[in-house]
Amino acid sequence: MPDSGPHRTAMNRRSFTRGLVGASATAAFAPMAPGPAAHAADGPVPASGPPGALFDEQTLWDSVEGPLVSYHVHALAVLPDDTVLAVCEGRHEVCDAGPRDLLLHRSTDGGRTWEASRTLVTSVDGASWGNPALVVDRRTREVFLFYMLSLRLPQNTSCSGDSGDLYLISSRDSGRTWGEVRNLAGLFDGFPYNWALHGPGPGHGIQLRSGRLLLNCAHRRVIVGNTVAQRYYGVAPIYSDDHGATWQATGEVPVQVAYPINEARLVQRADGSVYVNGRAAAGGEGQRIVSVSTDDGLTWSPPAFDGGTGSFNAVDAGLLRLTGGPGSHTTGRILFSRPDSPVRRNMTVSVSYDEGFSYRYRRVVNENRSFYSDLARLSDGTVVLLYGCDGDSASVPQRVNVCRFSLDWLTGGRDSLRHGPHYRETVVALAEAGRTVTAGTAQTVTDPLARRGQRLTFTPEQVGDSVEFTFRVPRAGEYEPILRYFRSADGALVTVTVDGTALPAFTIDTTAQSADGFDLAHLGSARLRAGRHTLRCTVTGTGRGGGTRLGLDTLSLVEAPGSADVRAEVVVDNDRLGFETVSGGWPTATADPGYWSGNYRTAPAGSGERKVLWRPAVPLDGRYEIQASYPPSAGRASNAPYTVVHADGTDTVRIDQRSAGTTDPRGGTWVPLGEFRLRAGLGTSVELTNDADGPVAADAVRLLGPVS
Repeated sequence: MPDSGPHRTAMNRRSFTRGLVGASATAAFAPMAPGPAAHAADGPVPASGPPGALFDEQTLWDSVEGPLVSYHVHALAVLPDDTVLAVCEGRHEVCDAGPRDLLLHRSTDGGRTWEASRTLVTSVDGASWGNPALVVDRRTREVFLFYMLSLRLPQNTSCSGDSGDLYLISSRDSGRTWGEVRNLAGLFDGFPYNWALHGPGPGHGIQLRSGRLLLNCAHRRVIVGNTVAQRYYGVAPIYSDDHGATWQATGEVPVQVAYPINEARLVQRADGSVYVNGRAAAGGEGQRIVSVSTDDGLTWSPPAFDGGTGSFNAVDAGLLRLTGGPGSHTTGRILFSRPDSPVRRNMTVSVSYDEGFSYRYRRVVNENRSFYSDLARLSDGTVVLLYGCDGDSASVPQRVNVCRFSLDWLTGGRDSLRHGPHYRETVVALAEAGRTVTAGTAQTVTDPLARRGQRLTFTPEQVGDSVEFTFRVPRAGEYEPILRYFRSADGALVTVTVDGTALPAFTIDTTAQSADGFDLAHLGSARLRAGRHTLRCTVTGTGRGGGTRLGLDTLSLVEAPGSADVRAEVVVDNDRLGFETVSGGWPTATADPGYWSGNYRTAPAGSGERKVLWRPAVPLDGRYEIQASYPPSAGRASNAPYTVVHADGTDTVRIDQRSAGTTDPRGGTWVPLGEFRLRAGLGTSVELTNDADGPVAADAVRLLGPVS
């Protein structure tokens, strides 16, 4: 394998001024060494943290300065001696199946400085080596690099491979030298789906408490001759129980077309179960697909969508246990990194204190274009983030950056490894709680993805029926109740109250966006006395899918400093639940920039015969600012008519779509339609017609508030 030698690059002064707070000047201003330098990142400076907080960022690969046209898809690992390995695809073409090398940057001082990039696997005759994934055996200190050789059939005119087999090399000296290549072809021959492409990771695998090494692998059929649904996207990891001498395939996450799970990460929860969190392969914006295993990854539960990590662009995301885990008595923390946006922008890292069911605090690392990411941890608890970012392309990054930051920087001082988060959670399993049903039936359903293994399904006889639960508060104090509920195609519109008046009535549409899964409702904050309380869930109407069924999992009562980082907004996009084409043709388009998510719709000037409607689910009674997004263009209407139906009547607001609104870092170009008093539920609507002097664009509508 080619080796460029032990040249080292140091963080330069510009990187230090971007936010390295509390680090020594010696570390920050180390002398420059020969070799291509990893340099400081351009872009916005992240906000400073509390005194002593750490944040620094460097660029490892840059397609403007580097010899290759693109650097994309990467792996990250910290070894037991705190050596950091970053592996990336070096692409000779902007193509997933074009010629690709595998490149390594290595740091022996915890990511402060980096050796020059060197090639571990070289593309010969156009060979496409990709999907790097690292697995570390912390007992033997050997590190394994998995990757794939991607092949295209002659009739494939796309940039994606049809087939791909696994390969493996390993290092026993912290990545200085690497052993012979091992071909792992045939590991997945026994599966019934005719899978042809087997992509490791990317990113990193994990070592379980038992010592087992476990790595996610994503699979699908060939592209040629198969639609997206016919490709049978799925996940079946690989494992080793003999420190990497041999590898075997686990069972698959049950393959379902509605859940096309693809690139994913694994984490072992405190109860010993293994959790997989993956993207939906078909692209677009949505929630993550999850599954769990209770036998160290050998078999997996049926998949479902999960709103715990939010809704964002379908992209490879990072997942890492920072502290805690099976057998640990320390606070459990799991980190999650992703572009927090319906498009690939706004790289964000969040922290969970409940084993990944919800994420309390989050911090934006880069508001600009953001792509794949991976996370690792140094021995002192410093977090390392590797991610693609910036550039003019929506599909591949200009550069790959590495950040180091402390937990107190991430949480804005609300948590640190030294002082802790002062976080307490009381979990009420609603399937087990005492309950009273006014009318209808309440049925307990076994579900491995429920927090306690069971959830409740309430089927009312009619609208207005309710189910009431009793629960106990352990001590008087300020609590944030979080309801984990189940979305389904026949989900109901439900109104939730605590003790009748302790919190404002909160309304949720439990209809699934595309397929069944779990979601969260943050009900606010209230001071509750110790002792018995009640939670009432009333079916107050049909959901936007026409159903009245209610699925419930748990009520969490959280005590913690500062409120959770939750956006007070409701967004309805033009291809999501709550949007309707009422009349006429509204084809999708992507030609003009500035739209939210994947596309927008258009209609030519007319007299109002073409009409679309957004119907958001309003969570609380109150005044809201309503905004609309559209891609501005000189040829658009100057008087696009938005008609808002609200609690006090109907108002039509004319918007000049030739002029740009306010750009959100997460996407969209937004203009206010005004502030309106809204009632909780589905009675609010925003209508747009083509009764205008030019073409109109229908993109997204959002509610901000309630506002004071």
